[in-house]
Amino acid sequence: MPTESRHLLLFDGVCHLCDHTVQWVLAHDRRGLVHFCPIQSETGRHLYSQHGLDPDHPGSMLLLTPGGALEKSDAALELAALMGPPHSWLRMLRIIPRTWRDAVYDLISRNRYRLFGKRQACWLPRPEWKDRFLEQP
Repeated sequence: MPTESRHLLLFDGVCHLCDHTVQWVLAHDRRGLVHFCPIQSETGRHLYSQHGLDPDHPGSMLLLTPGGALEKSDAALELAALMGPPHSWLRMLRIIPRTWRDAVYDLISRNRYRLFGKRQACWLPRPEWKDRFLEQP
């Protein structure tokens, strides 16, 4: 589990878009705040379910923070904020009503496999990143 200064991102490990998001965070998270867990892993399935989400049909990333759980556009904007400037400026998009932001998120989520592709198995991180992952599927 994340410590007070860390966040845990539960992501769809077979989704190319989600994998690229994880790789983007790894490249920009200089403070090492974000740790990762694929939803397809045992721990990921448990945590995802614990927050009322279906791990067999993941439709949202889930970001567990010291302040609580965030999903959909709130999770994406918080991730950007954690990366610091200039990415943190995206947090200003919270002025847009969540229902509108989440509608766009849901549209992308529903079509992500078709638009970005899907793997047969979860992506494996480079050896130097292994300590940032709670569990491999």
